[in-house]
Amino acid sequence: MSIVKEQLAARIETHINALSKFTATPEQGTTRLTYSQEDLQARNYIKEKMREVGLTVTEDGFGNIFGKLEGSLKDAPSVLIGSHFDSVPNGGSYDGPAGVVAGLEVAALFAENKIKPKYPLEIIAMVEEEGSRFGGGLMGSRGITGLMSEEEFFQLADRDGVLAKDAMKKIGLDPSLPKQRDPKTIKSFLELHIEQGPILEEKGISIGMVEAIVGLTQLNVTINGQAGHAGTTPMDRRSDALAAAAAILAGLPELALAEGEGTVLTVGRLNVFPNGANVIPDNVIFSVDIRSGKEEHVLNVVNKVKKRIRSYDGGGIKTSVEQPLYMKPKAMNKEILSLLKEKSGRLDIPYCLINSGAGHDAMVLSDFTDVGMLFIPSRNGLSHCPEEWSDSKDIAKAVEIFYETAKKLTEAE
Repeated sequence: MSIVKEQLAARIETHINALSKFTATPEQGTTRLTYSQEDLQARNYIKEKMREVGLTVTEDGFGNIFGKLEGSLKDAPSVLIGSHFDSVPNGGSYDGPAGVVAGLEVAALFAENKIKPKYPLEIIAMVEEEGSRFGGGLMGSRGITGLMSEEEFFQLADRDGVLAKDAMKKIGLDPSLPKQRDPKTIKSFLELHIEQGPILEEKGISIGMVEAIVGLTQLNVTINGQAGHAGTTPMDRRSDALAAAAAILAGLPELALAEGEGTVLTVGRLNVFPNGANVIPDNVIFSVDIRSGKEEHVLNVVNKVKKRIRSYDGGGIKTSVEQPLYMKPKAMNKEILSLLKEKSGRLDIPYCLINSGAGHDAMVLSDFTDVGMLFIPSRNGLSHCPEEWSDSKDIAKAVEIFYETAKKLTEAE
């Protein structure tokens, strides 16, 4: 590895380590929820680094961060590079930030080599991709593209009832700023992400060229019953919301298994109320995450899940299902994929083709602009946990590919 490449990897490592310190759970992984104090610390760091490499920094009405290097063409659309910087509770340091850091380093290379683009280059750091605080996920990219309206956003609240707009104001952000971005201002989007799976590591390959991203949906399920005393309410007169929820949940994995074709289903969140040891639960809320590479399989399982839930209505039990997020499977742009392959070949960086089983901001933006995505290996395939780790040398290789690709896309002089 050359001295220049070693220096690039070292800078990347410095960024990752710095961002990892902005967590609500020190020594227990990264917990950086949207519009939290940790969010504020991370965004201040990102904005500072953007300015250091000569970018003009702005934020929109969702709190997405943009660092822009102007091009010589007036009012030309931008080439965007970036990812998200929020996390799941007790997650890792690389999911999201690796892509933001990659963008920062591409901009740094433009500055160091005095590259003058015709089309603007913009580095972007997006909010609430994980949906850990406000639910649904992919909020930053959905907001940019108009898939989440201002009215919907202003009604959005976390589990404690805190409105998103109020949480923004608390850390000094302005929710009244423009939110939706005109698609004509975006020429293309590049995103780097950790694989979050074992394929690249098992193959011993540093770069995965993403061909397609899985389709996914999230359901929020509410089971209402009747609270009562645990000792004085006969078993045959109970409307136990948790008992009904448990019976529903027990059969959900089989629905995905029966569908096959790589379809997966996860119940990741479960809340019981009033959550007392001697009180019959009267309310249970849980999430259902369904994913597949083919839309028909997602839709089939959604219908079967809803049917199973509805079958428990009656006897004092009432169910309801909301669907806050639905994304079709998305193919990445073939021209950008070819360009990424070409640049990898010229840099002598081996790659393999891969599909993504996780959702990403790239899948949202792919309906509005040309999108390309790279994966780098995850050690032991682990992600969304404190053990999540990727090699900065692999991130540096992706930065090299993006740098050469961005020069072409911006038609740099």
